[in-house]
Amino acid sequence: MIGMSFGPFLTLLIISFIAAIVMHSLIRYRMMGGFDGFISKWIAAWVGGWLGTPVLGHWWFQIQDVHVIPAFVGAFIGAFSIPFLAKILATTNATAPRTSGSAVVPEMLKKAS
Repeated sequence: MIGMSFGPFLTLLIISFIAAIVMHSLIRYRMMGGFDGFISKWIAAWVGGWLGTPVLGHWWFQIQDVHVIPAFVGAFIGAFSIPFLAKILATTNATAPRTSGSAVVPEMLKKAS
């Protein structure tokens, strides 16, 4: 899969597009609401779909040497993982204690007393 031709690349691009659309528009699991959030999910879904077949196995049917079901599962995992990791990092950074030597905390992140 590393030296793939255009057919498998396009197949993974379509599979990852479907996974990104479902995660962004239907399920509305987002880290960013705009087009850039969708593109980040699409890229992550493509990587997940690319890794889906080698990790999850070769089962059911294939299109252009891409096993569709493992690619879809990997694409959904990839599209889910980016907002999930971003939300974890955001909550970790927002709740981390600040010392006097650290960077200035914006006013909107400070807790109201």
